[in-house]
Amino acid sequence: MKKYARALGAVLAASALALTACSAGGSSDGSTAGSGSGGSGDPLVVYSNSVSDGRGEWLTDAAKKAGFEIQFVDLGGADVMNRLIAEKANPVADVVFGLNQVYYEKLDAQGVLADSKPSWADKVDAEQFGNGKTYWPIVREPVMLVYNPEALSGAEVPTDWPDLWTKKGLSGRYETPAELGGATTQMVLSGILTRYADEKGDLGISDEGWNAVKQYFKNGNRAVEGEDLYARIAAGEVDAGQMWLAGKAMRDEQYGLKTEAVHPKIGVPMVAQSVAVVKGTKHEESAQKFLDWFGGAESQAAWSKQFFTAPMNEDAIADANADAVKQTDSFETQEVDWAFVATNIDAWVEKVTLEYLG
Repeated sequence: MKKYARALGAVLAASALALTACSAGGSSDGSTAGSGSGGSGDPLVVYSNSVSDGRGEWLTDAAKKAGFEIQFVDLGGADVMNRLIAEKANPVADVVFGLNQVYYEKLDAQGVLADSKPSWADKVDAEQFGNGKTYWPIVREPVMLVYNPEALSGAEVPTDWPDLWTKKGLSGRYETPAELGGATTQMVLSGILTRYADEKGDLGISDEGWNAVKQYFKNGNRAVEGEDLYARIAAGEVDAGQMWLAGKAMRDEQYGLKTEAVHPKIGVPMVAQSVAVVKGTKHEESAQKFLDWFGGAESQAAWSKQFFTAPMNEDAIADANADAVKQTDSFETQEVDWAFVATNIDAWVEKVTLEYLG
């Protein structure tokens, strides 16, 4: 895995809000639960953008067995970040997990995260994917271009994102986002634009790069609100689009598909999801214990088996979903200057939204 740049900034996203309350009791994975709730009967409040597709329900049950009473606030990545910053003076959350390293660097810079050192700190690559101080990586996830091999074959199969708008026969057959709020969408956009970095270009991108993005949206098939990409693939409306690895595995099963992922020579953006304690929480001891448990080898191996993820904890690998680890390892990591992305992403999103999505 190639090294991610440090000193990242904010990436904006948008997502709807849903609140799920959950309760618990028990112990596992070496944590001394007992007082796993926030204290005085209060649950630990956990903010996350990674509790969809059954994750929240599964984690609620697992946490209950480990003695933790938890309450989720389910938000999009940027919404989690913005809410934590807004609540900095009077924090509501005790723990945050999910998000990517870009969001966490912003939160750390804003003084939102507490110093922590989970029991498994020396089992993860905190220097490459975390900061070794306030947020700690638990899962790595490739952001991919996927396609339906039942619909695309031979010369039609894309080998990289630019094939979508340069190869004959693919126009209108791949989904493009209807808005640019999502973290996955912005990872894809950044992965395309940074190939054309030019300090003299508009917003740091050459004319060739902006034309590439223009063609990407012009020749794509706009996403439909409320319709999953895989539902559209199953219906034959589109044949390709963006996805992350765990999402691919679940949706293949859900829709009875066997999509394939493209492996560009340049690599793919690799997301690192992390976990952190919120600074100022009144339940810091319990929050720290939650980190010990959730990022521990037993919990992360179980999470991997259930949700097709590649754990960061090296002690979890042996008992993790071997196929998820193998597939994650099969992707090269695209070299992206994330500091450059952080400086320009807001302006890129505004330009694309106004000029190519209007």
